[in-house]
Amino acid sequence: MSIFSRTRDIVAANFADLLDKAEDPAKMIRMIILEMEETLVEVRASAARTIADQKEMRRHIAKLDALGESWTEKAELALSKDREDLAKAALIEKRKAADMAEQLRAEVAVLDDALRASEEDIAKLQKKLGDARSKQNSINTRLESANNRARLREMWNGPKTHEAFGRFDTLERQVDHAEGRAEAMGLTGPKSLEDEIADLRAGDQVEADLAALKARMKKEG
Repeated sequence: MSIFSRTRDIVAANFADLLDKAEDPAKMIRMIILEMEETLVEVRASAARTIADQKEMRRHIAKLDALGESWTEKAELALSKDREDLAKAALIEKRKAADMAEQLRAEVAVLDDALRASEEDIAKLQKKLGDARSKQNSINTRLESANNRARLREMWNGPKTHEAFGRFDTLERQVDHAEGRAEAMGLTGPKSLEDEIADLRAGDQVEADLAALKARMKKEG
């Protein structure tokens, strides 16, 4: 397949259908972009060679035109010397040069048409390449987002997460037991010396209050 035919096939390709049918859209879009980049390089290289060929042909045409003028001058010289035979021979050579030049001009015209078609193909291919790269960025972003969501859901619903929360519950129960033991020790533990003395003082105060109450009631009775 020629480069230009392959370019037109790529330009005409429906990438959306290709991606829909692909098992790995990201891999497919990378392959498509690589194919287009390689084709674009080849098309440009082919166009460069065509331009170089045209320049060489035009130089050859210029030389043939100059050669035709030279044979015309020689034919004129021959006629001025009454050498019609030489004049005819010179004109024959002039005709050969003119025919070759005309053939080269026709080839240059064909190459001009090919270059114009190539320029259109390159422009279309560049647009397709831009679209493909845009799709690649979109696909990569969507795939990354989907993978991140999948990892989060897997982590949330996975056995490790449930095991971790189970361990948290166990630790909380252990802390509750430890706090309960500490509070229980505070309620039932032995009194300090300060506490016992304070109790004695409180007892003396109660006895004094009781004696005062008895004395008041006796006086009133």
